[in-house]
Amino acid sequence: MRRLLLWALLLPVLAALALAAPVIWVETACRSPVTAETYQPILPPEHRRAEARTLLTYPEWHIVHAYDDYAEVIRTGDPHDFGYFRAISGFWSSLCALSQASGAHGGFPAETRQMVHVIGVSFTAEMVAKAAYEETLGRVATWVRGRELAPLDHLSARQAAEYAAFLQQVPWYKWDFRADAAEVKAAAPTGFRDRERQVALGLEYGAKALYAGVIEAAVAQVGPDALRLRMVVTGLSAADLAGFDGVEVMDTRPEGIEIDAPRYRELTHLLAEMAGRGADFVEIAGNDDILLTAITDVPQEGALYRFARQGYGDWRELVKLRVADLAEALRAMEGGPRRLEHIHDY
Repeated sequence: MRRLLLWALLLPVLAALALAAPVIWVETACRSPVTAETYQPILPPEHRRAEARTLLTYPEWHIVHAYDDYAEVIRTGDPHDFGYFRAISGFWSSLCALSQASGAHGGFPAETRQMVHVIGVSFTAEMVAKAAYEETLGRVATWVRGRELAPLDHLSARQAAEYAAFLQQVPWYKWDFRADAAEVKAAAPTGFRDRERQVALGLEYGAKALYAGVIEAAVAQVGPDALRLRMVVTGLSAADLAGFDGVEVMDTRPEGIEIDAPRYRELTHLLAEMAGRGADFVEIAGNDDILLTAITDVPQEGALYRFARQGYGDWRELVKLRVADLAEALRAMEGGPRRLEHIHDY
């Protein structure tokens, strides 16, 4: 009994230390000297966002990409085919590279760094828990099923793909996990695998629904982030710029035309479309550097970090470049070895 009690006390401590280990590693081994920004912004302070945040937006997107990779893997395979620990390693390794690069951009803001560590630990815990189940009981259920996927395998693959698409523009905690759980529960099971999926996915979706409620309440307390940003553009007239969906022309400056535009996934499509029609970017959110991710079949030169995507057989590369070079880089991707995935705003 004493030994059982000791282990009962030690296991949570060991688990907490294991989850904290990558945070400690990033904070101690991935630092770089912080230098003050020398760039003089065109836009006023109220429209400027910390430049290092273009680097810190990626870790959240790494999680989005991980869910997309997972959906692609289980489209034709099983959950145990997904590399859960590869996804975890990719998160912390990319964060390390970004942390080292942040020094030249004023360093990571403390509150944003803390937020990234929290979501990293949450993502790690989720992936470890999912791996522990899918590599053991989940794998046994596939042995009982045989090679052919069960109806609920196809259903869960569709749900995973819809969830991954949803995350491209909307925060994860707004997804209706209870609706997914209800759909799984309502499905007519055809065998052991279906029944196992009903139990496993029902528990997973239920836990995520509860956690999503907690996160949404916390976000409501601090308020959501801004949904729009300002930028300075040249190469197109004010009338041309006003014709883009979601764009509002604000002012004409000596350096270019100031516009107000949507952030997040919409911004990626907007900047690519504008560059394709001849626009050049002078400044975005008061900054002269920006990060983007691109997909390539063969690794290219100049990537800040890269890793192989699961389920796709290609590579994701993190590329940091000057805002002034962004439009030309986007135009070069037309027919080039890199394909634009996402432009990371601030």
